[in-house]
Amino acid sequence: ALASNIVNKGGLSFGDVAAQYKHQNAVVDFKLDTESNILTTLTITDLHPSAKTVASFKLPDYNSGKLEVQYFHEHATVATAVGLKKSPAVDFSATIGTPGIAFGAEASYVTSSGEFTKYNAGVNMTKPDSNASVVLADKGDSLKVSYLHHLNQLNGGAVVGEIARKFSTNENTLTVGCSYLVDPHTLVKAKLNNHGNLGALVQHELRPKSFLTISGAFDTKALEKTPKFGLALSLKP
Repeated sequence: ALASNIVNKGGLSFGDVAAQYKHQNAVVDFKLDTESNILTTLTITDLHPSAKTVASFKLPDYNSGKLEVQYFHEHATVATAVGLKKSPAVDFSATIGTPGIAFGAEASYVTSSGEFTKYNAGVNMTKPDSNASVVLADKGDSLKVSYLHHLNQLNGGAVVGEIARKFSTNENTLTVGCSYLVDPHTLVKAKLNNHGNLGALVQHELRPKSFLTISGAFDTKALEKTPKFGLALSLKP
């Protein structure tokens, strides 16, 4: 499989070319970007039932190597990643739950300093027509509570509300949004927060698994600022 991507920002262009090769229980991914960086990822499955091993490295940064082991169970998942260098960082994540409720946590430990650089935890509750979650992140400095509810009045769309609290700055952010299915191939989304940031997008399925997305965002409290617009095209044979 081959794929390419290009982004233009501030008069500068960035891009990459990616290739993927599959053979039996192994998958090799290569990515070359315009800055001459080469990212290689090797994924091996079936070494052990319900387990997967992933090795990756990025050239010319020889210290970017990482080895990850993932274990999957019917009601739990555990993943551990270790950097391939002298004083590596160790990442750990785990989830446990049922189709109705799930708990998750993740942490990063740096062996050189003996400190945790990250630890987050969350809980998610799912029902046929709604979804709610609570996430404690940024080493306990931020709390995010969100709720999503599907409505037949929106033609299969949904409404969502989110409250985010930053304890160190005593800042609260309230965001509300909705999605609406214009037809089976066209989706419209919009969101607005209490800081006046409004965003919207229209996504149309040109053919199965191929999408055209047009998006925009602007600050309703500073209309003199130039709005942001985006265009994305995803094609899959």
